[in-house]
Amino acid sequence: MTHAMLKGSNVPLDATAVRAVLRWTPGAGVPDVDASALLVGPDGRVRSDEDFVFYNQPRHPSGLVRHLPKTRLSDALTDTIEAELAQLDASVARVVLAASSDGGPFAGVSDLRVLLYDAAADGAEPLAVFDVVPDTGEETALICGELYRRGEGWKFRALGQGYQSGLVGLATEFGISVDENEGGDGAADEGSAAGRTAPGAAVPEPRAEDPTTAVERPADVPPAPAPATPVSPPPGAWPEEATAPPAGAPRTDPEAVTQHVPDGMPEPFSAAPLPSPPTGGYGYPADVPPPPPQPPAYGYPGPPPQAPGYPPQQPPAPAYGYPGPPPQPQPQPFVPDPSFVLPPQGPQFQHR
Repeated sequence: MTHAMLKGSNVPLDATAVRAVLRWTPGAGVPDVDASALLVGPDGRVRSDEDFVFYNQPRHPSGLVRHLPKTRLSDALTDTIEAELAQLDASVARVVLAASSDGGPFAGVSDLRVLLYDAAADGAEPLAVFDVVPDTGEETALICGELYRRGEGWKFRALGQGYQSGLVGLATEFGISVDENEGGDGAADEGSAAGRTAPGAAVPEPRAEDPTTAVERPADVPPAPAPATPVSPPPGAWPEEATAPPAGAPRTDPEAVTQHVPDGMPEPFSAAPLPSPPTGGYGYPADVPPPPPQPPAYGYPGPPPQAPGYPPQQPPAPAYGYPGPPPQPQPQPFVPDPSFVLPPQGPQFQHR
């Protein structure tokens, strides 16, 4: 029974040896695809560079993992990896099945899929099929899947994780030291198998651009003028009238923190004190003495005497613009008139 795998799914394997076939449809302008395998320990890294099996190192030293030659079918090309899982050393926790493209990213590769077979059963149906679809299409290396231990057996997991750094980035991700062969006398072309990456040497790190390097200025462009030093205006002058110092005059220290402030401007008005406002009411002249006190009204006593030791009470100030209120009459105490007699009473009041 063939299991159609989805990205991230897994399936148990009963076979002790498997054959992973990478298949795609070739054509004009289609990049070439190469299969590879990495024997990874529990820490996620290879034990040595010999754990990388690919076209330049097609056989693992143990002989249990092999890269087979490419095969052309009627409408497809295949590249194959075989692994005898039951006899692998216990220090190998996973066998990563990868693919790399030569001549362009995986966006130009059509019908890319992995078919997993039982290596001991020739002509049988595949155990699992996984259609590998890159996430962005710009990837030049893909982890198609992995064979990993589960208890005493093995399982296969479909992945499809991509890298844009090609086979070199994929190998260094798992701890392989690789060297980019550069062109020269006796060197193979970049597209051939001998001219591709080969294990066994440290990866040359790319030369980083120095961000502090000055950009070369064209000869016909004059240098930018230096910023003018601020000049303090002379005393009594407006800021707009300040001019640059004459030639040869010392410039202000750019690191000085003292702020140059011009002298104070002349006051537009005199500083003499203003006259005091008039104190009189609205419409009345100022500095007019108050009127003399008026005699008390007929039949009423005058104002009450002031208590000794206190200043005399002042009348309330008049309201703004109006004269003060008139004095209020004071009530007099009742004094009977000794010469007062009742008039004669009428007969109705006489005793009979």
